[in-house]
Amino acid sequence: MAINKDTPVVAHVGRRGFLKLSGALGAGGLLGTGTLSSVAMAALTKSKRDAMTPEDVLALMKKGNERFRKGLRSDTRSLLAQQQASAKGQYPAAVLLSCIDSRAPAETIMDLGIGDIFNCRVAGNVSNDDILGSMEFACKLAGAKLVLVMGHTACGAIKGAIDNAELGNLTGLLARIKPAVSETVYTGERTAKNYAFVDAVARKNVELTIASIRQRSSVLAEMEKSRAILITGAMYNLETGAVDFFR
Repeated sequence: MAINKDTPVVAHVGRRGFLKLSGALGAGGLLGTGTLSSVAMAALTKSKRDAMTPEDVLALMKKGNERFRKGLRSDTRSLLAQQQASAKGQYPAAVLLSCIDSRAPAETIMDLGIGDIFNCRVAGNVSNDDILGSMEFACKLAGAKLVLVMGHTACGAIKGAIDNAELGNLTGLLARIKPAVSETVYTGERTAKNYAFVDAVARKNVELTIASIRQRSSVLAEMEKSRAILITGAMYNLETGAVDFFR
């Protein structure tokens, strides 16, 4: 990936619900005065995105999930307009590591749009060197403020790890999840048929992945130490539509 430091890497977050929070969040002290435009469909500029704190970005995601759960997603947004506005550059506010499960699309369940976030998707939301490199690009070079690892309930990859499933390259992927199985404290039935256990392992897997990111990426660890970014986790409930943010 060739990167010209004089060329903007990030340009338009552009999502109506993601941006139309200047008044509400500003009044609540979550955002500084003038950080976000209150005009619908306004582009999030580099200066405005850079003025946001990691906590601000997390608050926007929480608000988006609230809208999603209440069925309040805007029908007036134009994905075509977002596509056109972000074509020349992007300024995403976060990078997510989430599962490939078709029922857990991060942009949808947090009411985000084109250009809002970087999203790494892999079964079981596990990390590897390539994903860590992608996160480092997103944060250190592209300016993202938040690293969010999101698991979900009833995860098939978690079930596979519990059952010691083996299938081609999937075997190696599930091996990355197995430490979460052994480290999950649970007194009930420890099988893939027990969804309470599956969900407990999924949460532990998110926790271990966060710890691994901090341990294996000195770039991200130093950025978090200096409070340039926040690294945290979440669990998405397939039944309720709610995202349980760890903080």
